[in-house]
Amino acid sequence: MDEVNPLIGLVAGEGEFPIILAENLKKKHFQIIGICFSKSQREKLKNYSEEVHQIYIGQLEKLMKIFKERKVKNLVFLGKIDKSYALKIGIPDFKALSIWRKVKNKEDDTLLRALIEELEREGFSVRAPSEFLQEFLTPEGILTKREPNREEWEDIKYGFKMAKALGKLDIGQCVVVKDRMTVAVEAMEGTDATILRAGSLRKHTVVVKVVKPLQDMRLDLPVVGEKTIETIIKAKAKILALEAHKTFFLQKEKALKLANQYGISIVGYKDEEN
Repeated sequence: MDEVNPLIGLVAGEGEFPIILAENLKKKHFQIIGICFSKSQREKLKNYSEEVHQIYIGQLEKLMKIFKERKVKNLVFLGKIDKSYALKIGIPDFKALSIWRKVKNKEDDTLLRALIEELEREGFSVRAPSEFLQEFLTPEGILTKREPNREEWEDIKYGFKMAKALGKLDIGQCVVVKDRMTVAVEAMEGTDATILRAGSLRKHTVVVKVVKPLQDMRLDLPVVGEKTIETIIKAKAKILALEAHKTFFLQKEKALKLANQYGISIVGYKDEEN
């Protein structure tokens, strides 16, 4: 990357995390050209970017045109994109449509890998958010006051096994288990909805969130935060197990305080088998 004029293109989905990344990049003296998909996110990004452009999801040609005209080579993708919403309102251009038609399936990782390959063919380099946000990765160990009991540790291990199997199929990153039984698995609805659905079926469950085994670490790494803990409380779950060093943990201080208040255990777990 050019250290004299370190331009970087930030493709921002929804949520707080792209704003945190933009703030960190600005502190490190990067010049940000931002692309986002909503007016609210555009307003937030303006505080940290040289320029911000709002486009429709699916306007891949426009995205590349904006970055090429500004001689941006390095790109970072971060933020939530609701896939079900994107399918409803997306207006794919010719290049996006060609990717959609040629992939073997329409699961997240397949589409994202195809997107990266297309961008790299066009001369772009896609960077991992973790290069710039190491301090937000979940450390290994027990992060809360309460430790899991023996049965909960067994569920954590079982949940990781199930989550990795689910991830191999490119379906989701989260599973909820209880007594070594799978209560709910994440698909298009997202983690919070999965946790709430599990809560309607069983109480005192174990929520596990992992990176998919074949996941490109530059895109769609798992993220949790204070809202995740609020959802766990609503669902009356007891454990949140996160894959250590690969899961982003936002609002950590507030989230841990809330978890301790409700007796929830949060674990950064490293599965040696994976």
